[in-house]
Amino acid sequence: MIIKVCGMREPDNIRAVEQLGIQWMGFIFWPKSSRYVETRPAYLPTRVKRVGVFVDAEPDEVSRRADEFGLDYIQLHGSESPDYIRQLGSRCPVIKAFNIATAADLEQTKAYEGLSDYFLFDTKGKSVGGNGTQFDWSVLESYDGSTPFLLSGGIGPDDARRVRDFRHRRLAGIDLNSRFETSPAYKDVNQLKRFLYEQNQ
Repeated sequence: MIIKVCGMREPDNIRAVEQLGIQWMGFIFWPKSSRYVETRPAYLPTRVKRVGVFVDAEPDEVSRRADEFGLDYIQLHGSESPDYIRQLGSRCPVIKAFNIATAADLEQTKAYEGLSDYFLFDTKGKSVGGNGTQFDWSVLESYDGSTPFLLSGGIGPDDARRVRDFRHRRLAGIDLNSRFETSPAYKDVNQLKRFLYEQNQ
């Protein structure tokens, strides 16, 4: 299972989280986010895939950040259209995020089948991400698409068993963020370590 820790920014914290054996690390390039990465950190991970998170950014900005950070994946967390993804071309694999509250919200994924390499299902809330709350995972029983997905939205230190017990044939991984923070963009390494241990039991 892919473990993605998102909303990273501080060099020492990036290095420590990378050493936990996760697979992906996310960097947020949305200026309105408290986890916004304005400048390239002094250290970037070398053992994990780098994911750049964008919200309705201009394609040129996505390309610039992809070059600057050596991104392996581009995550689109806004209202980007299928045509927008086509415009990006095949520069990096794409993760398209969707905010979910009910099964009806899954209908929007159909237009992105074949364009996105992964979907990410987050909680519908006031912000486009990082709300720290969970949606009802049972609504994903209605997802019958062919694109694998990451489960996101308020997964916290005490959810390891719940994640372990969750089953879906298209589940590819999970996204961890705000519930593991001591402050915005700074993760509690010990809590992450405990979660990963319990999730693998």
